[in-house]
Amino acid sequence: MKIALIGYGKMGKMIEQIALSRGHEIVSIIDVDNIGDFDSPEFASADVAIEFTAPQAAYGNYLKAFAKGVKVVSGSTGWMKEHGDDVRRMCSEEGRTLFWASNFSIGVAIFSAVNKYLAKIMNGFPQYDPEMEETHHIHKLDHPSGTAITLAEEIVERIDRKDGWTVGTVTNPDGSVDGTKDAPADKLRIDSIRRDEVPGIHSIKYDSEADSITITHDAHSRKGFALGAVLAAEYTKDHNGLLTISDMFKF
Repeated sequence: MKIALIGYGKMGKMIEQIALSRGHEIVSIIDVDNIGDFDSPEFASADVAIEFTAPQAAYGNYLKAFAKGVKVVSGSTGWMKEHGDDVRRMCSEEGRTLFWASNFSIGVAIFSAVNKYLAKIMNGFPQYDPEMEETHHIHKLDHPSGTAITLAEEIVERIDRKDGWTVGTVTNPDGSVDGTKDAPADKLRIDSIRRDEVPGIHSIKYDSEADSITITHDAHSRKGFALGAVLAAEYTKDHNGLLTISDMFKF
């Protein structure tokens, strides 16, 4: 399979290594210093482009790839609120293909399935109040993480006593804390921590007076995310439309 890379940071380089190890060809690498290569024949020859860039750049990158008839796999977050309807329309009415996920880790996909099932059970036990904590490296500027938001939305969809999520505390790299743990009863609170080089930890806790139940996914490295992105590209090559992890993994 011919793959183009959009974004060549740590994730892009790891995706490249894994794609090559699985027998794929990298035909184009686009980063901030060679945006013009979107117009190159090498980019247009790609079966799929894998995009990991900044939220403000993602949507524009999709448009450039779609214009060349190239399918896209993307892990960029933050664009959906403003451009989600437009992307859905392009995928449903114009024949474009985007595989989007806030997290490509196979472990997170399994964790998400467990999260959904546990939330469904907990809907019948109102004495348990859910909350979430996510921890990432100091270079991650956004909070909560896209994965935390996705997990929170999965819970809110299944627990009647919650109608949304809210930002709780943010522990900064210097140890200072912003925000508050006080949250409305009908909101799921998400606390964020930024420290060291943590690839990503997500914990969901159901607390009651009697006891608590906690589930956690702890990423050891970015390798799981990169492998998942390449697996998504392999899936996307033979599928069309707006795709996501639940299409690829049938739990």
